[in-house]
Amino acid sequence: MFTCCHGNRGGASTPAISAGSLESGALVTISRVADGEPVSVFLDPACPDLSQDFLRLEALHSSLLHALTNHNADDHRNGGAVQKLGDDLKALSGHAHNLRLAADSLKRGQGALDQRMDRLQNEQSRIIQVESHLAVTSSASPASANQAGPVGPVQPRDCSDVLASGVSVDGVYSVFPTHDPEGFMVYCDMSTDGGGWTVIQRREDGSMNFFRGWEAYRDGFGSTTGEHWLGLQRIYSLTRSGGYELRIDMADFDNATAFAHYSDFSVGRDSVNPEEDGYPLTVDGYSGTAGDSLLKHSGMRFTTKDRDQDQSENNCAAYYQGAWWYRNCHTSNLNGQYLRGGHASYADGVEWSSWTGWQYSLRFTEMKIRPRRPES
Repeated sequence: MFTCCHGNRGGASTPAISAGSLESGALVTISRVADGEPVSVFLDPACPDLSQDFLRLEALHSSLLHALTNHNADDHRNGGAVQKLGDDLKALSGHAHNLRLAADSLKRGQGALDQRMDRLQNEQSRIIQVESHLAVTSSASPASANQAGPVGPVQPRDCSDVLASGVSVDGVYSVFPTHDPEGFMVYCDMSTDGGGWTVIQRREDGSMNFFRGWEAYRDGFGSTTGEHWLGLQRIYSLTRSGGYELRIDMADFDNATAFAHYSDFSVGRDSVNPEEDGYPLTVDGYSGTAGDSLLKHSGMRFTTKDRDQDQSENNCAAYYQGAWWYRNCHTSNLNGQYLRGGHASYADGVEWSSWTGWQYSLRFTEMKIRPRRPES
C-alpha cells in the first residue's frame, strides 16, 4: 500500500536500522525478520510528505462540521422567525378586521350626522322664512292694511324677495317661484354687488362628482351650502319669463379672482315643454373682468353624457367630462372635472377659456341669478 516504500527479504535475524546509502537512493534502511525471513524497508526520499495534506483534510473536516452546526442553528432560528411572522400576520389580520369595523361605524355615524344636518337646515330655513314673512307683514302701514283687508303670508319667489323682506344674511332659504308653488331650498348670496342672488351652481373643493347623467342635471344634486347644481327644472321655473341677470364669480389656485356678468339670462324661456326642448340657454350683455366665454353657447340645448344634444359629431359632455350647453364644443366648461389648476389634458376641467385658457381648472366658481335691475 505504500507506493514510496520498498521491501526486500534477506538473511538478517535481528532488526537493524541504518542511515546512508545502504540501498541506492534510500534515506533509511530497516531490516527485520518476518516469518523467518529478513525484510528490508526503504523510505524513498522522493516520497512526498502527506502530513500537510492530512492537516488540511482535518481542517476542512472541522470547517464542514462548523458549517453544518451553523446551518442547523440557522434552521432553528429561521423556524422561529417564520413562526413569529405567522403570529404577526394573525395580529395584523385582527387589526385590519377591527379597522374595518371602526370604518363601518364611522360611516354609519356620518350618515346619521348628515341626516341631522339636513333636518337642522330645514328648521333653519323655516325659521328664516317665518322671520321674512313677519318682516314683510310688519312693513305694511295700518292704513293700507285697513284698506286692503287681512294680509296673508308672502312667499318669496327668489333670493331678491328674501332680501327685500329685510333679511340680509347669506344662507339657505326656501323660495317659491311662480311656476313652482311647492318651492325648494336655495343658497342666497346677500353680500355680492348688492345681494339678492340665487345661487344655481358652485364648485369649490372637488368633493362632488359633476360627471353625471341627464336626470341628475334636470333635478339637481349636491349640498346647498357646498358644491351643487340647483337643477335645470328649477332654474327654468325661476327664469322662464326672462328678466334675470347672471353673475359668475371665479377664483384660481393662486387666489386671483374674476367675474363675468350677463344682463340677460334664462333657461327654457317661453318653452311649453322645457325638458323636451333641452332647456335651451339664452344669455346676452356681457361685462366683467374674466372675459366672455358664454355668449357662444347661447341658443344651445343642454347636453349630458347620456343625452347628446350638441352640434358636434361626438358627445361633447362625454368627451370633455362635463355637462353644459355645448355647441361644437365649448369656450367654457364649468361643470367639468375638478383638476386643481394646470393639467395636461385638454379642456376637460372647470374651464373659463377667456380667463385661464383650456388647460387650467379653476378652484372656485359660483353661478347666481337675480331679477335684472334697472341699471343693469
